[in-house]
Amino acid sequence: MSQLQAEMTPQAGKSSGKAWLWGILPVALLIAIVAVILTVGTGVKEESPIPIENVEFERVYVNENGIVLNLLNASPQAVDIVMARVADAYWDFTIKPDGAIPRMGRATVTIPYPWVEGDGYEVRLVTGESTVFSTEIGAAIQAPAPDAQRFMQYALIGFYVGVVPVALGLLWFPLMRRFTARGIHAVLAFTIGLLLFLVVDTFQEGFELAEQAPESLKGSGLVWFGAILSMLFLIAIDQMNERKKGKEGSRGERISFMLASGIGLHNFGEGLAIGAAFAVGEAALGTFLIIGFTLHNMTEGIGVAAPLAQRQRPKLRTFVWLALIAGGPAILGTWVGGFVMNNTLASLYFGIGAGAIIQVVFVIGRMLWKESVKLGYAPVSWTNYAGVAAGIALMYGTSLLVSG
Repeated sequence: MSQLQAEMTPQAGKSSGKAWLWGILPVALLIAIVAVILTVGTGVKEESPIPIENVEFERVYVNENGIVLNLLNASPQAVDIVMARVADAYWDFTIKPDGAIPRMGRATVTIPYPWVEGDGYEVRLVTGESTVFSTEIGAAIQAPAPDAQRFMQYALIGFYVGVVPVALGLLWFPLMRRFTARGIHAVLAFTIGLLLFLVVDTFQEGFELAEQAPESLKGSGLVWFGAILSMLFLIAIDQMNERKKGKEGSRGERISFMLASGIGLHNFGEGLAIGAAFAVGEAALGTFLIIGFTLHNMTEGIGVAAPLAQRQRPKLRTFVWLALIAGGPAILGTWVGGFVMNNTLASLYFGIGAGAIIQVVFVIGRMLWKESVKLGYAPVSWTNYAGVAAGIALMYGTSLLVSG
């Protein structure tokens, strides 16, 4: 070993008592610099003549108490709401918590306005610095109260939309077991086509919700970050499982469960759309979405069952769990959409779902490629290409039932 290598080789126990100081020193110096800036200032004397205020509306709805506004203060300083105006008239209001809204703080403003069902209103809030923030209510519909009856109704809707169609799709499993190796590969390619459509659709839904979320919370960034982190997280779990020795049959089940988890996150978003439609009084739209999503989601059950088709016979409870994991989140989504819709969190959920689906596409594609090479088949054969195209076309066609 050369002298240079010897100098670069860590010496166990050498200066171990002081080495940790070099990790703390940069952080301590950084904190000291920030403290100096906050105490002394930057030296720049110019100040903005107009206070910068930014109040964003997270949710606007009406109930028996009047008009309710959920606010987020995205300003660099606290904001004090001093007046509320509805339909060209100023009204008394209450704000909780009382007083000025701190930076990145939230508050609920309630205006006891005698609204009329179906009418539209423009609501304006005025701050202590005379800044005006406005929002609109397209058609006043009382927000549903989270009572036990409606809670169960929404649960049944999510069950019909998510669990039932996925379970019906899983019933194709006995037929798929009769396919040849090439036929199974075509079904796997078909599954990839289904998932590719869901990836695009999930991203689009996430970005649409991000546009409606408060700008200061960077909703579009949450979509991307959620997708990247969920994809890497699932890849890490998959690699950890691969290092463990197990039966070949468990590999197919693991892929099916990962696929069901990704689809479940997507179906959570479908539940959000249905619950939100009923929350704003669009019962006809909500019913239309139920029918469309139910027909649309049966194809997802086929995709979930595909990785199991060439393995040993799974137990019945495996299919029960797959149906619940893939379809059950639609129930939770309907509750959230109907009672506590939050566009910021919803955009994050869609991003997580998209990332999960991308990871499953990667796993199924890799499995299909390895087995094709092992059997001497072309990984990208015309049969497999037709399977991918058919999956995309079927999902696109059934999605038209939802979009009209």
